This record gives sequence, C-alpha cells and structure tokens, in this order.
Amino acid sequence: MTQINITINLEELKEKVENSSLESPVKSSLSLILNSLMEKERDEYINALSHERTDNRRGYRNGYYERELVTGVGSLKLKVPRTRDGEFSPTAFKRYERYDQALVISMMEMVINGVSTRKVSNIVEELCGKKVSKSFVSDITKSLDPIVNDWRNRPLNAYYFPYIYVDAMYIKVREGGRVVSKGVYIACGVNEKGYREIIGLKVDHKESEASWTSFFEHLKSRGIQSPNMVISDAHAGLVKAIKESFLGTSWQRCTFHLIQNIINVMPKKNMEEVKEDLKAIFKTSKRKHANELKERFMDKYQDIKGLQKAIEILDNGFEDAMQFHSQPSRYHQHFRTTNMVERLNKEVRRREKVISIFPNEQSAIRIIGSVLMDINESWEDKQYLKNYDTFNE
Repeated sequence: MTQINITINLEELKEKVENSSLESPVKSSLSLILNSLMEKERDEYINALSHERTDNRRGYRNGYYERELVTGVGSLKLKVPRTRDGEFSPTAFKRYERYDQALVISMMEMVINGVSTRKVSNIVEELCGKKVSKSFVSDITKSLDPIVNDWRNRPLNAYYFPYIYVDAMYIKVREGGRVVSKGVYIACGVNEKGYREIIGLKVDHKESEASWTSFFEHLKSRGIQSPNMVISDAHAGLVKAIKESFLGTSWQRCTFHLIQNIINVMPKKNMEEVKEDLKAIFKTSKRKHANELKERFMDKYQDIKGLQKAIEILDNGFEDAMQFHSQPSRYHQHFRTTNMVERLNKEVRRREKVISIFPNEQSAIRIIGSVLMDINESWEDKQYLKNYDTFNE
C-alpha cells in the first residue's frame, strides 16, 4: 500500500514567500502551507502520488479551483484540489466553508454580547478585508441552537432546589407576517449547597395561568421537586400556577413589588414619612416586630385621606410578603425580593434592545439562552447563600 507523508519544504517555502506578490508574508506563508496540505490530503485520498502507477489507487486528480478562506490575517485565495469523483473535501473548509473557527466564535460572541449583525459585518470587513452579509452572521449563530436547547432541557435532579425565583418579561417577535408580543419565562434556583443556577427558559404567548403551569411542568419533568419557597411578583395566573404545581410550597411575594403597588395608589405629595414607615415593615428581621409595625402603620394612617386603598393592599398582601421570615434571618435579604431574576431581565433587555424585533421565536431562544448560559457559568464558583451547605448539616 502506498504511504503518503505530508511534509513542507521550508527552503522552498521561504523562497516563495520572499518572491510573493501578496501584501503580507504571514498571509503568503499561510496560503502556501494550506495549498501544500490540501495537495497532500488529495494524495492520501487517492492513495497514490502524482503520476504514480499502483493497484491501490482509489481515484484520479481533476485539477484545481480557486476559493477564498477568510482568516484572522485576512482573506486568502487558495487553489483547492479536485478529484474526478467529486467526493474529496479538504479539511481547511471542513465546517464553515469560508471562515475559520476562531473568526466564527468571535462573531458569535459579538452577537451574544449585544453587537448588532450589521456592526459585526463591518468589524469582520475591517479586520479581514472581506465583507460578510448580515444574513451570513445570522446563519452562523444558528449553530448555537443545539447547544442552547440541550442546556435549557438538561436534567435538574442532581440537587434539590429549596428556593426558586420566577419572572416574565416581554419581547417582540415576527410571526405569520406580523409583529406580536411574547413572554419570556425565566426561573432561577438556589440548590441545597447554596449555589445559584438558571434552571428554566421558555418563550410563550401572553402570561397566563396555563402558560406558567406548562413552564412549571417542564421544570418538574427535568427533575425539579416542590421547593420550600417560590419567590415572584403577584401576577394572578402565576400565583395560581405555583399553588397547583408545587404542593406544600410557600409563595413569597416580592416585597419590592408590593411596596411599589402600595406607593402607586398613594397621593403624590407629602408622603415621605408614610413611605419610610411602610418600608420599615419589611426591613426588620423579626416577624413579631414586622406585625407590630404593620398594625402601627394602619392605625396611624387609616384616617388620612387618600391612604385607604394603600392600607387595603398592605393588609391583603402582608402575609404572603412575610414568608421569608420562616427562613434563617441571615438569608432574609436574598428571599424578600425577586432582585436576582430582575437583574437577569436587565441583561436580556440590554441585548434585546439591539435587536428590537426578533425574526422568529427560535432566534429569541438562541440569543436569550446564550446570554443566560454565559451568566449561569459565571455563577458556578460563587456561593449565593454563604455557608448554606454547612448551615444545614
């Protein structure tokens, strides 16, 4: 059997580089090396050297054709060997036909980090001397789909998650020739070791009990068990879905949202003292003290004009907003509000503003999922609830 050895004649290469008309010796060297490697790859594919007579030959040469390869040092014109059967494919063009892996990865990172496809196209042209279309950049990012989908459907049964935070935000998506509003459902969990993890992402139609129930059922199908507590705002459909999906779970109403709901129905002027008294109710670490502050607030302001509705909202929402007191006081600040998931929403919104309108639902999942995956990775080595694992032992 014929043995093919791939070697490069360095003296010949040096001479060709020195006499090359290409503007960069680096580009010249890379072009010559790649051309030589492709030639040797064709020798291996055919299993015979040029003009060699052998019974082990598996095909015949069929000349060359020119093709561009965009790399970090610029655009290269290469002579690509052909075979008569048309089956030979050199590794230089193995996956992203005209763009090397480093460039592709850089393009993906730019898109994920909030650079528009138009700007990415301009940056690539400036760096490599080759213009790429916006549609090409979009097509490149589609290779993220299986990675994102695997991540958002991964099993979640390795740890128990005693605390789950959920929230929804809205984005614009093109669908059926029109632009529609869709909800982005996000869930974060804190596991039994005290570490955070983004455990859920879904894009669906308007926020409703049915949509939230479907989202929770998906989490449960991946291994999530009823947590000790779910922290969220007071969307009616969400609250019902929590109670039906997670038996034995406490619902912690976000105190920030409750306070804002109360303030929104107060008179606009001369309310500074009222607001301070209201906030103090939720800052104390003692449940008994919180009860006392709440009763004092209601007695103090019940006869003040314009505060009756505020007192009613406080009275109705107080119990659900006090569930964090059932947990260790050292962690109260983490359980009072949905700040954790709100910060995620801000990162998603920062990226979403660049796009404005997603071309389809999968593109939204791709970009938002990539953003969340990056954040989730940054959480891996940072314990959210300090010493929670030893606290529970």
